[in-house]
Amino acid sequence: MPVRAATRLALAAIAVTLVLAPLGAEPEQDRLLNWPQWRGPAANGVAPSANPPLSWSESSNIRWKAPVPGRGSSSPIVWGDRVYVLTAVSESGETAPGVMHKFVVMAFNRTTGEVAWEKVAREEAPHEAAHRENGTYASASAVTDGEMLIVSFESRGLYAYDLDGNLIWEKDLGDKLMRNQFGEGTTPALHGNTIVQVWDQHGAPSFVVGLDKRTGEEKWRQIRDEIDTWATPLIVEVNGRAQAIVPALERVKSYDVETGEIVWETAGLTMNAIPSPVALGELAILMSGYRGNSLKAIDLTKAKGDITGTDAIVWSYDRDTPYVPSPLLYDGLLYMLKSNNGILTVFDAKTGKMHYGPQRIEGLDEVFSSPVGAAGRVYITDRTGNTLVLKHGTTFEVLGRNSLSDGVDASVAVAGGEIYLRGYKSLYCISEN
Repeated sequence: MPVRAATRLALAAIAVTLVLAPLGAEPEQDRLLNWPQWRGPAANGVAPSANPPLSWSESSNIRWKAPVPGRGSSSPIVWGDRVYVLTAVSESGETAPGVMHKFVVMAFNRTTGEVAWEKVAREEAPHEAAHRENGTYASASAVTDGEMLIVSFESRGLYAYDLDGNLIWEKDLGDKLMRNQFGEGTTPALHGNTIVQVWDQHGAPSFVVGLDKRTGEEKWRQIRDEIDTWATPLIVEVNGRAQAIVPALERVKSYDVETGEIVWETAGLTMNAIPSPVALGELAILMSGYRGNSLKAIDLTKAKGDITGTDAIVWSYDRDTPYVPSPLLYDGLLYMLKSNNGILTVFDAKTGKMHYGPQRIEGLDEVFSSPVGAAGRVYITDRTGNTLVLKHGTTFEVLGRNSLSDGVDASVAVAGGEIYLRGYKSLYCISEN
């Protein structure tokens, strides 16, 4: 698992053959230097090789600020000299079902902020409304392995491009039917040559599907007795076999990435499972926080079949879990926000021991963005564009407070010396150089 040096040495001594492998195809060093997917190189919110700024404003430490048309809460991803974002552009300016939209993939030059290429994946009038708070039809993030860029606009199709924007294939999985028209936003996961896309919905059969990265053809499909979820699957390797862990209300299930067979399952979380799972060594941690609170830490070496009530569940917690933001797992510390608020709790990920919290962070309003970690710091951004920087560790300490003029729902990406922050109107590159 790509974490900081001391932790890497400790994990190397573990006899169990388990590697966190959210992508699997690209060289390890390339993955560490980039932000290739939702939640970063190891899908845990950490940029292990980055050293981003501590402070910024609209007039300082902004290398560039580029307008992004339309609306999207799709988070940026970074590979090489480019930053990729998705957006949905309404021709009339109105975001509503029945209104024509362009579903757009954009690649920005990482140094200058200029648009390297822009592709319209589809033009279509959405069949349902977007969530009234989110207000966008482009919520899922792209993912890349350094060779292909995988894009999901969900009901508007999945697409594979090369990194120069040439379309390789597209796949239509139909129209999602979301409860109360809460909107879509499930990012696919990529491991080796397999894409895992969760298609949980309301009023039609839910399913999870494995697609061939090279062709878009289905390798397997499993029907699920679930209503809407939004969490991105976490892909891990246990004893040489990759499995995709998928949270939900009724049952948490883990699927073999190559065959789709269920590896293990347990009782579900809460409604509206949105936070994405994280893993540390042999331990996977899942949580959700709408109409209840649920956190489960699962020993994957013991997880086989139905693990409900067994010692495979190492620890659990039933308070102060997040609704929208995903957790941050940084050098063995688990950071989670309460609901969508600037209230933080920090645990020892292995034991469940609480280090501090619930701790209110003054200066943060409502939070949709997920916290990220880099250079011994934790960055938390709220919907008004404020970012609080905390010292990474077992005690609470604020290191910096920053503000931008744009609202922010998307989670930030961190790579090298830069932070890439996607606001409602603009994409920012925050850098001291």
